[in-house]
Amino acid sequence: MDVTKDVIEEQVINALKHVFDPEIPVNIYDLGLIYDLKVDDGFNVYVLMTLTTPNCPIAEDMPGLVLEEIRKITHIKEVKVDLTFEPPWDKDRISEAALLELGLL
Repeated sequence: MDVTKDVIEEQVINALKHVFDPEIPVNIYDLGLIYDLKVDDGFNVYVLMTLTTPNCPIAEDMPGLVLEEIRKITHIKEVKVDLTFEPPWDKDRISEAALLELGLL
């Protein structure tokens, strides 16, 4: 299989689905905590993410956990993860699959 930006992006999304919010038993991707994901032509990855609340008990650790998970992917050169609280996260960002899993649909 040829490695393309699309393939890498799909692998990054799958990696993000292995990182879970400590307070809600759903992965950070389906929770809508990923605001932006970019893969450039050199397979460098940029992630802009948030947390459900700035007071999250692992707020300082979460970007590092995301970074570690993405770095496991072959062909990725560099990874940058930025944390933002603008705009604030709200439950409208949760995927339909996660809403079903949480019994909210």
